[in-house]
Amino acid sequence: MNIRMFITGGTIDKIYNQSNGLLEFGETHFPKMLTRARTEVVINLEKLMLLDSSYMSDEDRSLIVDNCIKCKEDRIVITHGTDTMCDTARLLGKNIKHKTIVLFGAMVPYKIDNSDALFNLGCAIASVQLLEKGVYVAMNGRVLPFDSVQKNIKLGIFQTLDQ
Repeated sequence: MNIRMFITGGTIDKIYNQSNGLLEFGETHFPKMLTRARTEVVINLEKLMLLDSSYMSDEDRSLIVDNCIKCKEDRIVITHGTDTMCDTARLLGKNIKHKTIVLFGAMVPYKIDNSDALFNLGCAIASVQLLEKGVYVAMNGRVLPFDSVQKNIKLGIFQTLDQ
Protein backbone atom coordinates (compact mmCIF):
# COMPACT_ATOMS: atom_id res chain seq x y z
CA MET A 1 0.00 0.00 0.00
CA ASN A 2 1.38 3.38 -1.04
CA ILE A 3 0.39 6.58 0.71
CA ARG A 4 0.56 10.07 -0.79
CA MET A 5 1.58 12.84 1.58
CA PHE A 6 0.78 16.37 0.53
CA ILE A 7 2.72 19.04 2.40
CA THR A 8 0.93 22.37 2.74
CA GLY A 9 2.72 24.02 5.65
CA GLY A 10 1.40 25.04 9.04
CA THR A 11 3.10 25.31 12.41
CA ILE A 12 4.45 21.77 12.11
CA ASP A 13 6.93 22.87 9.41
CA LYS A 14 7.96 26.23 10.89
CA ILE A 15 11.33 27.12 12.40
CA TYR A 16 12.26 29.74 14.96
CA ASN A 17 14.15 32.69 13.47
CA GLN A 18 16.55 33.91 16.17
CA SER A 19 17.10 37.21 14.36
CA ASN A 20 13.53 38.43 14.58
CA GLY A 21 11.93 36.03 17.07
CA LEU A 22 9.31 34.83 14.57
CA LEU A 23 8.26 31.39 13.42
CA GLU A 24 8.94 31.10 9.68
CA PHE A 25 9.20 28.52 6.92
CA GLY A 26 12.47 27.09 5.64
CA GLU A 27 12.50 23.68 3.99
CA THR A 28 9.99 21.02 4.94
CA HIS A 29 11.02 18.68 7.76
CA PHE A 30 9.04 15.69 6.52
CA PRO A 31 11.82 13.68 4.81
CA LYS A 32 13.77 13.76 8.09
CA MET A 33 10.66 13.12 10.17
CA LEU A 34 9.77 10.01 8.16
CA THR A 35 13.34 8.71 8.52
CA ARG A 36 13.28 9.41 12.26
CA ALA A 37 9.92 7.66 12.59
CA ARG A 38 11.38 4.60 10.83
CA THR A 39 8.22 4.14 8.84
CA GLU A 40 8.07 0.97 6.73
CA VAL A 41 5.23 2.28 4.58
CA VAL A 42 5.90 3.70 1.13
CA ILE A 43 5.04 7.39 1.36
CA ASN A 44 5.19 9.54 -1.75
CA LEU A 45 5.92 13.09 -0.58
CA GLU A 46 4.75 16.09 -2.56
CA LYS A 47 5.10 19.68 -1.39
CA LEU A 48 2.17 21.79 -2.60
CA MET A 49 2.98 24.88 -0.53
CA LEU A 50 4.49 26.01 2.76
CA LEU A 51 1.83 28.33 4.07
CA ASP A 52 0.38 29.39 7.39
CA SER A 53 -3.20 28.15 7.10
CA SER A 54 -4.61 31.46 8.34
CA TYR A 55 -3.40 32.87 4.99
CA MET A 56 -4.76 29.99 2.90
CA SER A 57 -7.02 31.15 0.07
CA ASP A 58 -9.86 29.42 -1.77
CA GLU A 59 -7.40 28.86 -4.63
CA ASP A 60 -4.95 27.14 -2.26
CA ARG A 61 -7.71 24.85 -0.98
CA SER A 62 -8.80 24.10 -4.56
CA LEU A 63 -5.22 23.11 -5.35
CA ILE A 64 -5.27 20.64 -2.46
CA VAL A 65 -8.60 19.16 -3.58
CA ASP A 66 -7.46 18.90 -7.22
CA ASN A 67 -4.23 17.14 -6.25
CA CYS A 68 -6.10 14.69 -4.04
CA ILE A 69 -8.49 13.86 -6.87
CA LYS A 70 -5.72 13.48 -9.46
CA CYS A 71 -3.19 11.43 -7.48
CA LYS A 72 -3.12 7.69 -8.10
CA GLU A 73 -3.03 6.76 -4.41
CA ASP A 74 -6.34 6.25 -2.62
CA ARG A 75 -4.81 6.85 0.82
CA ILE A 76 -3.62 10.39 1.47
CA VAL A 77 -2.24 12.29 4.45
CA ILE A 78 -2.07 16.08 4.36
CA THR A 79 0.04 18.31 6.57
CA HIS A 80 -1.92 21.42 7.42
CA GLY A 81 -1.95 24.39 9.74
CA THR A 82 -4.37 23.96 12.61
CA ASP A 83 -6.15 27.33 12.26
CA THR A 84 -8.14 26.35 9.17
CA MET A 85 -7.62 22.59 9.01
CA CYS A 86 -11.32 21.93 9.59
CA ASP A 87 -12.28 24.22 6.68
CA THR A 88 -10.05 22.29 4.28
CA ALA A 89 -11.28 18.97 5.67
CA ARG A 90 -14.91 19.99 5.02
CA LEU A 91 -14.11 21.04 1.45
CA LEU A 92 -12.32 17.75 0.81
CA GLY A 93 -15.18 15.80 2.41
CA LYS A 94 -17.74 17.46 0.15
CA ASN A 95 -15.73 16.81 -3.01
CA ILE A 96 -14.00 13.44 -2.52
CA LYS A 97 -15.83 10.25 -1.56
CA HIS A 98 -13.63 7.52 -3.08
CA LYS A 99 -10.42 7.98 -1.06
CA THR A 100 -9.25 7.94 2.55
CA ILE A 101 -7.75 11.30 3.53
CA VAL A 102 -6.32 12.28 6.93
CA LEU A 103 -5.25 15.84 7.73
CA PHE A 104 -2.87 16.55 10.60
CA GLY A 105 -0.57 19.21 11.93
CA ALA A 106 0.97 20.32 15.20
CA MET A 107 0.36 22.91 17.86
CA VAL A 108 4.15 23.20 18.38
CA PRO A 109 6.67 23.16 15.49
CA TYR A 110 8.59 19.93 14.92
CA LYS A 111 11.93 21.64 15.61
CA ILE A 112 10.88 22.89 19.06
CA ASP A 113 11.12 20.75 22.20
CA ASN A 114 7.97 18.96 23.30
CA SER A 115 6.38 19.18 19.86
CA ASP A 116 3.38 17.02 19.10
CA ALA A 117 4.50 16.73 15.45
CA LEU A 118 5.90 13.18 15.39
CA PHE A 119 3.00 11.83 17.44
CA ASN A 120 0.44 13.38 15.09
CA LEU A 121 2.37 12.17 12.04
CA GLY A 122 2.36 8.61 13.36
CA CYS A 123 -1.30 8.81 14.21
CA ALA A 124 -2.14 10.06 10.70
CA ILE A 125 -0.08 7.38 8.93
CA ALA A 126 -1.57 4.58 11.01
CA SER A 127 -5.10 5.95 10.68
CA VAL A 128 -5.06 6.37 6.90
CA GLN A 129 -4.26 2.65 6.59
CA LEU A 130 -7.11 1.53 8.83
CA LEU A 131 -10.00 3.91 8.17
CA GLU A 132 -12.85 3.53 5.70
CA LYS A 133 -13.04 5.93 2.79
CA GLY A 134 -13.70 9.47 3.96
CA VAL A 135 -11.95 12.57 5.28
CA TYR A 136 -10.64 12.83 8.83
CA VAL A 137 -8.57 15.05 11.13
CA ALA A 138 -5.92 13.35 13.31
CA MET A 139 -4.85 15.50 16.25
CA ASN A 140 -4.35 15.01 19.98
CA GLY A 141 -4.53 11.21 19.69
CA ARG A 142 -8.03 11.40 18.21
CA VAL A 143 -9.20 10.82 14.66
CA LEU A 144 -12.43 12.65 13.91
CA PRO A 145 -14.61 12.77 10.78
CA PHE A 146 -14.51 16.01 8.77
CA ASP A 147 -18.16 16.81 9.41
CA SER A 148 -17.98 16.68 13.20
CA VAL A 149 -14.59 18.18 14.11
CA GLN A 150 -13.67 21.61 15.43
CA LYS A 151 -10.64 23.27 16.95
CA ASN A 152 -11.13 24.44 20.52
CA ILE A 153 -8.88 27.49 20.55
CA LYS A 154 -9.13 27.99 24.33
CA LEU A 155 -7.98 24.44 25.11
CA GLY A 156 -5.69 24.06 22.08
CA ILE A 157 -7.24 20.74 21.05
CA PHE A 158 -9.49 19.27 18.36
CA GLN A 159 -12.82 17.83 19.45
CA THR A 160 -16.25 16.90 18.17
CA LEU A 161 -18.76 19.64 17.46
CA ASP A 162 -20.95 18.57 20.39
CA GLN A 163 -18.23 18.93 23.04
